[in-house]
Amino acid sequence: MSVRLSANRREGKRDTDVLARVAYFHALPGAEIRRLASRCSARTLRAGALVFEEGAPCGGLVVIVEGAVELRQVSPHGREHVFHTEGPGATLGEGPLFDGGAYIASAVATAPARVLFLPRAVLFDLCRRHPDVALAILATLARRLRHFAEMIGDLALRPIPERLGRYLEAAARRPLTAGTEVELTLTHTQLAARLGTVREMVARTLAQLERSGAIERKRGRVVIRDPARLGALARGTP
Repeated sequence: MSVRLSANRREGKRDTDVLARVAYFHALPGAEIRRLASRCSARTLRAGALVFEEGAPCGGLVVIVEGAVELRQVSPHGREHVFHTEGPGATLGEGPLFDGGAYIASAVATAPARVLFLPRAVLFDLCRRHPDVALAILATLARRLRHFAEMIGDLALRPIPERLGRYLEAAARRPLTAGTEVELTLTHTQLAARLGTVREMVARTLAQLERSGAIERKRGRVVIRDPARLGALARGTP
C-alpha cells in the first residue's frame, strides 16, 4: 500500500511539474498549478493507443506528460497524413476546445505515454481569472495556423523532391555543411505520411538525390554531401 501511495505521489509531482512547464501556465503561482493538477484526469497509454479520435467531441485540453503523440488524418481509402508529433509539455486540442467543434485529426501515442485531461470549464475559468493564459493560447493557435498554411502550401505547390529537401534541412536542426548527418528515425512509409505522398515516391526521390551527389544514404542516416545542391532543391531553385 505504501509503495502504491509513494508511486502516486511521484506521478502527482511529475504531473504538476509538467503543467508548470506548459507555456500557458508557467507564469501562474504554484498554488494555481497544483489546483489545475488536482482538476486533471490522467491516462496511461501504450504505443498505438488513441488519445482522441478525429470527429469525436472535444471536452478539454490534453497535456502530454511523457511519451510522444502523433496527430494524423486517414482518408476513407486508407491514405494517411501526419501533421506533427508532440512530446512532454505539449498541449493538444485547443482549436475544437474553443470553437466547440469536433477533433480535426486523431491523436495516437507513438510510444508509451501519460497524458492529462483538463476539462473545458476549468480552463475557461482559468482564462477569465488570468487573461495572460488566454493570450498565450491565442499565440499558440496562431503559430499552428501558420504551420498548417505552410503545410498546405507544400502539398499544393511543391513537388516531392522539394518537400523532401526541406524535411532534411529541418531535421538537421543546424546549418548544413558537407558531412552533416541526419538521422532518419522514420520509415519510408512514415516519412511519406508527413510529406503527403507514398512510400515508393520517397524511396525513388532519395535514390535520385543520392545519384545527384546531394546525399549519401547509410543505415538509418543520410549524410549531406552537397549542401548547396540540397539547399537549392529545398528552395525550388534550379
